[in-house]
Amino acid sequence: MIPYPIKMTAHVRTYYFGERLIPEILGKKDAPDGTVAETWEISDYRDTTGTITNGEYEGRTLHDLVEEFPEELVGRGWSGPHFPLLGKFLDASHILPVHLHADDDTAKRKHGEPNGKSEAWHILWAAEGAEILAGVKDGIGRDELFEAFREREYEAVMPKHEIKSGDTVYVPGGIIHTFGPDTLIFEIQQTSDLGQSVMPTDLYGNPLDEAAWNRNINEALDELKTDFAPRPNPGLPIEDGTNRRVFCCADSHFAMERWTLLEPRTEPSHTDRFLMLSNVGEGDVGIEYEGGSELLGRAESCVLPAAMGEARLSPEGEASLIACYVPDLGRDVIPPLRDAGYSDVEIRSLGEVGV
Repeated sequence: MIPYPIKMTAHVRTYYFGERLIPEILGKKDAPDGTVAETWEISDYRDTTGTITNGEYEGRTLHDLVEEFPEELVGRGWSGPHFPLLGKFLDASHILPVHLHADDDTAKRKHGEPNGKSEAWHILWAAEGAEILAGVKDGIGRDELFEAFREREYEAVMPKHEIKSGDTVYVPGGIIHTFGPDTLIFEIQQTSDLGQSVMPTDLYGNPLDEAAWNRNINEALDELKTDFAPRPNPGLPIEDGTNRRVFCCADSHFAMERWTLLEPRTEPSHTDRFLMLSNVGEGDVGIEYEGGSELLGRAESCVLPAAMGEARLSPEGEASLIACYVPDLGRDVIPPLRDAGYSDVEIRSLGEVGV
């Protein structure tokens, strides 16, 4: 493989909950007209796999590279059916449907899929009054949940929390959730599109008939888990000179960090994992590597392959980046946070970290 920062096309979804926050607030230049609810920035999910737009592999798909260069792209010793993470911008101008995603076991057992969908939302912008509903209140049984969903009384059975810019919400597979309105996020997730909604409409606002609605609610309740209570988390910051690195969330599937750069940052070589970067600031970020350089513009994303080696990130003014990867928790997450003085209780607040 010839490794370099790989950019690709974004897949757009026009679901009813979106409006124009992605081009208007993030400044995404290539967003189409009309509703832009989601842009799948880095995706290898079936026919949404991104087409490479720069460099040696321009015109090929991310899936092509996963198949031909699995270890060089994703990480030494890695193999799998698809690129393991999917990163997206999501516009919740209107409240998202109340829904859940299968966990790994349910995805394999029930749907014949290689994995389920745990996810996390990093709040890029939220108006006053934006909130999440996530999980199930104590003591609520299946019959009561079914009746509440039929009556659309979601707050009666789901905990509610306010959210603000800079918060992150970690949501494992099987946990029912919604958020909004007037909220813009970056979402990191396992590569999957499995979902069960309890709403009376589909994702485009079209009404369902009674039988389909009841069936969907029961399907969701069959996959529901109640062993985790998502809450907004401001993250755990580590200062590095004038730069700032915030650990936002972590589990065995993914870790997400928010980097604020006022001066260049050197990212060391990671031969056993890639790094996904999304520029959520207002200025460009230069990426220098052994083979050349690339510019990551506003609201652009890229993948730094595992085989690329060291990278130097240079901001124009102040830069803000989302960085995601598949972690070795015992090396990439827990030790640096302990070294920074964080307790195991604080580290556990990031997700399912195993400390």
